[in-house]
Amino acid sequence: MKGIILAAGKGTRLHPITLPVCKPLLPVYDKPLIYYSMATLMQAGIRDILIIIPPDESKSFENLLGDGSKYGVSISYKEQLVQRGIADAFIVGRDFIGDDSVCLALGDNIFFGPNFRQKLRTAVKTLAEGAIIFGYYVNDPRPFGVVEFDDDGKALSIEEKPSNPKSNYIVPGLYFYDNSVVDIATGIKPSARGELEITSVNNEYLNREQLHVITLGKEYSWFDAGTADSLYNAAGEIRSAQRSGKMIGCLEEIAVHNRWITLDQLEDAANSMKKTRYGQYLTGVLNDLKDEV
Repeated sequence: MKGIILAAGKGTRLHPITLPVCKPLLPVYDKPLIYYSMATLMQAGIRDILIIIPPDESKSFENLLGDGSKYGVSISYKEQLVQRGIADAFIVGRDFIGDDSVCLALGDNIFFGPNFRQKLRTAVKTLAEGAIIFGYYVNDPRPFGVVEFDDDGKALSIEEKPSNPKSNYIVPGLYFYDNSVVDIATGIKPSARGELEITSVNNEYLNREQLHVITLGKEYSWFDAGTADSLYNAAGEIRSAQRSGKMIGCLEEIAVHNRWITLDQLEDAANSMKKTRYGQYLTGVLNDLKDEV
């Protein structure tokens, strides 16, 4: 399975913060926002990743993430010249996807919670055909794509930004698709707001009876970090969660536990950031792993 991070948004809801800095590169507590999307794909076991970026931003992303080798993954970049909606990621990434299945993660979405890695791995392993998406409970679902379920928990419909939502479960920015998604995305028509909507893609899978929705309970946290308030709230919740001693979105830790990098590579990363809490955390991970050997 290939992985795509759509990180090409202009961040207009965050102006003037994002006038000099691309939104996915903004800090969310102690890491850049895009680290959390990278962590999601890496926890799912995905190593071949395309990051779709705004025009003229490749140097900034490459300075941060490089080619991915320091995390044991392969990262490539492609510019989205014109913003045409989330589903356009599959058109921009057509050559990258090739004949494979694909997971799309939005570059401003943050997920964490107990056993989330297991849920991701299960989605990858069970996706033979069709699509797997998530349903997340929110108090006000109107700004999102909303899933309607029958009494048995089967998805009946997905409606984009409804005035009268049929449930409180919304579709957050993480999607697993078989290879058909490329042709589906190419064939959908722009919505009234001129975008290729991901809801149109999901509804096509629903019409084919190939859409599976995994609900996430209240023990999971999700943020659409596209506003100043959501950035602030996400940073605060991550800071609180990390008081347990476990860091969220630490790419080197995920990589070493996946056995994608060596202990020597982890030590190099820790030493390069030894004056920071992030680097000191890596040193702790390293020492724990050495004790296990």
